[in-house]
Amino acid sequence: MNTTTAGVLFVGSLIAALVVSYRYFGDHMFRALTGTRHSRIERGIYRVIGADPAKEQTWGVYARSVLAFSLLSVLFLYALQRVQDKLWLSLGFGPVKADQAWNTAISFMANTNWQSYSGESTMGHLVQMAGLAVQNFVSAAVGVAVAVALVRGFAKSRSDTLGNFWVDLTRVCLRILLPVAVLGAIVFVGAGMIQNLSSGTDVTTLVGGTQHVTGGPVASQEVIKEFGTNGGGFYNANSAHPFENPTAWTNWLQIFLILFIPFSLPRVFGRMVGDRRQGVAIAAVMAIIAIASTVGVMALEAHHPGTVPQAVGSSMEGRETRFGVANSATFAAATTLTSTGAVDSFHDSYSGLGGGILMLNMQLGEVAPGGTGSGLYGMLVLAVLTVFVAGLMVGRTPEYLGKKIGAREIKFASLYFLVTPCLVLVGTALAMASPTQRASMLNSGPHGFSEVLYAFTSAANNNGSAFAGISVNTTWYNTALGLAMVAGRLLPIIFVLGLAGSLARQKPTPASAGTLPTHRPLFVGMVVGVTVILVALTFFPALALGPIAEGLL
Repeated sequence: MNTTTAGVLFVGSLIAALVVSYRYFGDHMFRALTGTRHSRIERGIYRVIGADPAKEQTWGVYARSVLAFSLLSVLFLYALQRVQDKLWLSLGFGPVKADQAWNTAISFMANTNWQSYSGESTMGHLVQMAGLAVQNFVSAAVGVAVAVALVRGFAKSRSDTLGNFWVDLTRVCLRILLPVAVLGAIVFVGAGMIQNLSSGTDVTTLVGGTQHVTGGPVASQEVIKEFGTNGGGFYNANSAHPFENPTAWTNWLQIFLILFIPFSLPRVFGRMVGDRRQGVAIAAVMAIIAIASTVGVMALEAHHPGTVPQAVGSSMEGRETRFGVANSATFAAATTLTSTGAVDSFHDSYSGLGGGILMLNMQLGEVAPGGTGSGLYGMLVLAVLTVFVAGLMVGRTPEYLGKKIGAREIKFASLYFLVTPCLVLVGTALAMASPTQRASMLNSGPHGFSEVLYAFTSAANNNGSAFAGISVNTTWYNTALGLAMVAGRLLPIIFVLGLAGSLARQKPTPASAGTLPTHRPLFVGMVVGVTVILVALTFFPALALGPIAEGLL
């Protein structure tokens, strides 16, 4: 079997599995998120935190709950790292320096999990398990909770409430993420991943040398990472390391775990608004963008120009030989289309245009299918912008799912869209304007600029991956990227909840002959077009200076 056929079968089987999970896992999440009964464990948690599960919250209270929980998460993670040397299972590591502790605390709270450090040589087991791994669950759960709150805004009528954040957070963790983590960890352990708390084990590396590594709970962290939640890895080589990704089929499973929750959430949306066709339409938009991106990256990397790539049939620099170009390109597309950030190949080694597509995936807002929860609410905001544009074209007030999109709604949607481009472009400009920060670039010219642009794109969109060709463990980068991560996470959430509250208060408008059907192929194509055009107009000049210029050289 040649590599092209193998790549097609790899992607085809992945699509088939996602189609099946869309219905069945989507229905499971719908039941978990909309049920009226609380388990005994859940009731115990509510008593401990002082939450009343029967009391729903307005959008302002919901937003304040998210912000309070996020602030406490940052403070706890920061303190845990700063006193690491005094904790049990510290492995002898000293306290994490202040700027790096700040960056890491913000990163894991924001569901970014950007790492400016090497995991196996910086963090002890207790920090990894009680701090970082816990945030992998709860930061993803926050995204799903906010997405569900926005869907309730469409589904409710003349209501001031959007549900209860603490109930949503608890249910997502206990009913969705934890069960999948347990099952996935068992499978990964059976596949050869390390699951222990040993330290100081000498292992022979693939290149024949001997490396002193620190063992740890790799299998559990790996399955958590692949929920579309975590760009970090215990080993610095991430999912290219055989301890984290032993075989080609575990590589397939990791990609599936990256995609299946965000791809299943549109099913929840369709069922909650009472029209499953709406969920199919949103999922179709996600699928079109995802397939186009994956095919584009695979084609560019398989036919990379150059003497050596042409001689060996593809560009293998920076790729794990166990996976090859097709599987690595699929992983790279999946991880940048979502807010995962895990990698099984070095994105810095991709071709200029191939790396440009990976950046574009994040600049689209990571909506195809996006992060766990954040992909759905990002796509719904783009759907709102699309019906607004369509309304302008025909001269009538735009409507979406029976809700009018007026001045207040479009302001929230516009502010949501503008946050990350401002963070990315301003951050990149500041870094490039400083000779000191330019010195962190390991390459000059367009590729060096791409390294900086990728870093701020990844941080502001809460992705967590990196071009791996830039030294970002400096006080300036740790601080600047931390600010980009916290603003890129919390500001969009506030605008989404504001939009949800505005929609929930409205009385539904009956459909008429002039109402744009939002479940048909025409609307699907319009959302794809609006998404691509808005991003192209915003980021094209920066992309032209970096990956496009490099690709045309």
